[in-house]
This record gives sequence, C-alpha cells and structure tokens, in this order.
Amino acid sequence: MRDTSHSKTSRTPLPSGGAGGGLQGYITSRYFEAANALKSKRARRRIVAYVESYDDIYFWRTVLSPFEDDTRYFEVMLPSKSNLLRGKKAVLMNFIEQKETKDEEQSPGSEKPGTKSNQQGRLGETMIACVDADYDFLMQGATVQSRKVLNSPYVFHTYVYAIENYQCYAPSLHDVCVSVTLNDHRIFDFRDYFARFSEAIFPLFVWSIMLYRNGNYPRFPMSDFARIIDPSKFNVQDPEPSIANVRRKVATKVRELQRLFPNSKDEYLKTKDDIKALGVTPQTTYLYIQGHHLFDTIVAPILSKVCNLLRQERQNEIYHATAHRTQKRNELSCYENSLQDVKTMLKKNNGYVTSEPFRRLTADVERMLNNGAKDKTPADK
Repeated sequence: MRDTSHSKTSRTPLPSGGAGGGLQGYITSRYFEAANALKSKRARRRIVAYVESYDDIYFWRTVLSPFEDDTRYFEVMLPSKSNLLRGKKAVLMNFIEQKETKDEEQSPGSEKPGTKSNQQGRLGETMIACVDADYDFLMQGATVQSRKVLNSPYVFHTYVYAIENYQCYAPSLHDVCVSVTLNDHRIFDFRDYFARFSEAIFPLFVWSIMLYRNGNYPRFPMSDFARIIDPSKFNVQDPEPSIANVRRKVATKVRELQRLFPNSKDEYLKTKDDIKALGVTPQTTYLYIQGHHLFDTIVAPILSKVCNLLRQERQNEIYHATAHRTQKRNELSCYENSLQDVKTMLKKNNGYVTSEPFRRLTADVERMLNNGAKDKTPADK
C-alpha cells in the first residue's frame, strides 16, 4: 500500500491472522484510531476509505483530496487484499453486515451503556466506505441494502447511479472531445441533447423506480429499461430522430405497463414527486440510469462520432493549408500522434465536480469531518 503521508515512520502495520476472516476479522475504525494515537502528535491522521473496484479509486481520490490538510489524509483502497471480492456488497458485508450479525447473537441489553447503535458496524471516523448509489438512494430505505447505504454516517454514496454517470456529465463532454481531438470547435450541443434524452426517458424511469420500490421489478427489470432507452442510429448532424425513436419506444412500454398495473396511477404520481424532491429532474434523468449502460452504449458511441468529425476537420485544415507536402505530412503525423482514445479520456474526465449531486456528496464528507459524523438529515440522504 502506498503511504500518502510521505513519512516512512507513519505506516502502522496491519495485524495478521484472524479466524475465518483473515485481516478483515480485526480491522475496525478503532484499530486505525489506535494506530493514529501511537504516532507523533504532529503526524497526520490516516483515514482509510474502502471502495468497490479499481476504477473507483481515482474517483474517490478526487472526492477526498480537497479535505486533506496538515491534520489528516486519506488512503483509498479495495476492501480486501487476501481475496478478489469486489463490489458494493463486498464493502457493506465486510464492514457493516458482519458486525450486525455478531450483534444479533448478543442478548438484549448486552451493548455497553453509552455506546452508539452498531448500525455502522466496524466503520468510523478513521474508516469509511465509499460506494455507488445505484438505485439505493432513490429506494429511500425500501430495501435492506438501501437502508444500510443511507443510514450509516460513515457510508458515502455517489447520489447519481455510479461514477460512470459523473464521467458522462453532459456539460463536461465538450472538454472530453477537446482532450481527445485537440479541436475546440463546438459542433454538437451535449447539454441540449442529454436534456432532451432525459425528458424522453423520464416517464419510464419513474415506472422503473416505482416497481423496484414495491417489489415488482421482475415484471420490468433494469435490463429491459436499458434496452428500450438505447438511442440507436444516432447522427451528429441530425440527432432528433434518435430522440424521437427513444420517445416512441418509451411511450409503447409505458402503455404496456399501464395495462399490467391499471391501479397504479396514484403510486406513480407519488413516486414521481418523491424522486423530484430527491433531485432528479426530467432534464437530468441520464445521471440516475445504469452507469455502465450510459457509458458504453450511449455516451461513448456518441462521443466517438463527434470526435471522428472533429479529427477529420482538423486533418482537412492541415491538408488544405498553404505549405510544402513534407511539412503537411509532418504536421499530420504530429497531430495524429497527439490524439487520445475516447473511453480512456472519458474515464479521466472530472468535469463533474461542479454538478449538484457531486456538491451534495462532498457536503456529506465535510459534515462527517466537521461534526463528528452526526446522523444525516432525511433531506441529505
């Protein structure tokens, strides 16, 4: 593990052994608190942040870096080095569910007087969990996992579905095109397109959330939702047909669901009001749909088509410039060697830091650091 404190003496070794659970059987927030207490009073306090996968490490480093100072630093890592378990379930199972299971085995009243509820399990002010929200944020406690994500002051979630949704934040996509092509010509309005795309899918998205909340999701699984909202045959010069195609497919599915659930109008309207109150708008729905689908099936293909046109535009400028043939060839070679891969640059995109969901996320981290991890208010969950 890399020591971000830049001090050779600040690394406290992790305990070895442990029946059944290896290292994870011992590590708790109190362990890191004790380890920090052994250091010099001037040494920075280490806060370990456990994440779901390798791709999440860079994102959560972006979240947590601004909160590092002379008194603390973060180390972002996967939940286990001894096995390859990944994902939200592994994070929550390791650090919340295991402790709760032990607590259930104790007799009533066995908890020491004056201690807090064990809802957060082994997490604490020096050990936090950072996960994708998925649908858990919009579930608002309708499932066990949703309650675990929302109720622990030491579990931080993305608010949007996943980190890929942040990477696909529409106002930042032009900058991604520039980083890929080195051409700053705005030939496509990403903000407008994804606002209209979101408006087209919003009615069906409300259905999806409602059915996941009430347990009827097998009748309309997320995979079906992803298939329907795919804007096939996208054209950069004329994107409207792709929006119209999505709107048509959504309308067809909505009518089908209305026939399957004829008495759901009131529940539908309540769900729509609920998710709007949580920050989802008809113009930003794309941020709350399945992240991998948005990234791989929708945004990356659109971005590739836009970038191809920008490359061609730059290459034509060089080709038609008044210069010697050798000079043109050298310029083209230099330009082509400077081009980047779309998906690579999209993964490195951090233009989402100005978005409202990201500000809510950083506000949660700040609240935990400044207020001793007081419980989140319902409006902030």
